[in-house]
Amino acid sequence: MHSPIVTALAGWMALALGMGIGRFAFTPILPMMQQDAGLSVADGGWLASANYLGYLLGALSIPAVRVGAAAAIRGGLVAIGLVTLAMGLTDSFAAWMLLRALAGVASAWVLVCVSAWSTEALAPLGRPMLGAAVFAGVGTGIAAAGGLCLALMYAGRGSVPAWLLLGAISLALAGLLWPVFAQSGQFVPAPGAARAEPGRPAGSLRMVLCYGSFGFGYIIPATFLPVMARAVIHDPAVFGWSWPVFGAAAAVSTFAAAAWSVALGNRRLWILGHLVMALGVMLPVFWPGMSAIILAALCVGGSFMVVTMVGMQEARQLAGTGARSLMAAMTAAFALGQIAGPLLVSGLAGVRGGFSIALVFAGLLLGASAWALRRARP
Repeated sequence: MHSPIVTALAGWMALALGMGIGRFAFTPILPMMQQDAGLSVADGGWLASANYLGYLLGALSIPAVRVGAAAAIRGGLVAIGLVTLAMGLTDSFAAWMLLRALAGVASAWVLVCVSAWSTEALAPLGRPMLGAAVFAGVGTGIAAAGGLCLALMYAGRGSVPAWLLLGAISLALAGLLWPVFAQSGQFVPAPGAARAEPGRPAGSLRMVLCYGSFGFGYIIPATFLPVMARAVIHDPAVFGWSWPVFGAAAAVSTFAAAAWSVALGNRRLWILGHLVMALGVMLPVFWPGMSAIILAALCVGGSFMVVTMVGMQEARQLAGTGARSLMAAMTAAFALGQIAGPLLVSGLAGVRGGFSIALVFAGLLLGASAWALRRARP
């Protein structure tokens, strides 16, 4: 049994690795791959969607495999290190697609199992800031990976050193965390292990669609923000800051979310998150420039973890004992939205103003879903 501080730190580091590198390191590396590998925006969209498809498959596979949460975390962390390292050892686009999909599967295992592992240990203590610290690992990992890529771009290095260095760091962190995630009796529940749940309450479909809209809306800047910044300013010492700012905003927002949810309530905070995100998504379209990119990073980065958390909390509150199936449906809709966003960008890559069309559509969808949530507010 570890102390609460050690548990929180281990969860924080695992999510920083699993999400900041396994899921989102591609975002700051994409401009580097455009420069040295000739990758197009459409290619980037396909690689991003492969990762998000892997995330969906990973999330869906968890209940089907009776595996200890600690073992799943260990395996996921090592897998992320290996596939990240392998990204720098090949120039095959087909191999990149497979590796990004595998990284998505592993990141889903890490996120879900770290959440279960840390919640089991920390929830009974009644110290919400420790739980917030664990989920701040997502933003911390994003900021750290972005900062490393910024330093490499400033030094004139390309995408291959970035992948190799991030892979080596991932494997080192996985080794450091290995003894902390000791085997435990906790298992990720199999489908038959759960009690039968009652039918979904009124408003469930609306929540599922709104959560899917959130996945679609945030993922376009979460995939292409540095590319958008590079289109404005070519100096990596300037455009490279967009992703670390995004991550820092995400990390800070997890601590603020607890206080905001008490003051506003989960539903109002969810609505506010969608509106702030919609503003951030559309700002670069109507106010071109680096200032708009940084504000977009603050708006989207500062809201996506908040919506992630309060959406799940709202599902628990609405569905009660039926929350498990509702949360699963919301997670699937979110993952499908993430896959669709980059694919839309890829599909519009040859259309004049296609990227702006995708951003405006995402912003309008977020605004419409905020209105739908308000209409359904209890």
